[in-house]
Amino acid sequence: MTHASDVNAANGAIHRIPALDIARSVALLAMVVFHLTYDLALFRLIDPDTAFTPFWALFARMTAGSFLFLAGVSLWLAHGRGIRWPSFLRRLAILAAAAIAVSLGTRFGMGEAWVRFGILHSIAACSVLGLLFLRLPAAVTAAAAIAAFFAPGWIAPGTFSHPAWVWLVQAEGRPGMVDYVPLLPWAAPFLAGMVLGRIGTASGLWRSLARAETPLTRRLSWPGRHSLAIYLVHQPVLIGLVWAWARFVA
Repeated sequence: MTHASDVNAANGAIHRIPALDIARSVALLAMVVFHLTYDLALFRLIDPDTAFTPFWALFARMTAGSFLFLAGVSLWLAHGRGIRWPSFLRRLAILAAAAIAVSLGTRFGMGEAWVRFGILHSIAACSVLGLLFLRLPAAVTAAAAIAAFFAPGWIAPGTFSHPAWVWLVQAEGRPGMVDYVPLLPWAAPFLAGMVLGRIGTASGLWRSLARAETPLTRRLSWPGRHSLAIYLVHQPVLIGLVWAWARFVA
């Protein structure tokens, strides 16, 4: 969701990488498709349980994971040679403000299903966590990604059930939320993205991809370059359109 890069700072040059922007565009499209399905079910224009079927549940997880993975790649590209603190802190502040706005908006609009720790909260937290891995070997980061993925299954039930740990791991007794992405296991795709970022730098992949921009890739990458803004506005727009359809057409 966030990309202080697609500037290839880890290679010592400042270039956008169209392939990463296009990947974000694809992730945004998947997000819109899922949320449209959710909204149609919410207004009972399709089966109310549709969004909770195994296919759509997996679709939602894959979409969230792709945003975190790409955010991990971007963190490495932007700060792999050294943390650019003004850029990092500015982007972190924007993410934190957006996450708070989502929490407040859903608190008033979704009742007990409001977002306590969603995808934006997770990306912001993972961005801070990721700083610890910028100077560590890729193998260590990969091992941490694997550990994060399996950690929820290793933790005894009830260990982190207190509401103060809502950000850390899914636990029994948590209220249902319309968006819930705790660090465990969701730090896993972020850290995996950092690993790919490092490998891509060492192999020269990013330098090659940064030269691949064409008029077509610029068009395809436009949504990915504005992913945070699109994330924030797309659901109110979708809900409004679906409500209007249900109210005046269906």
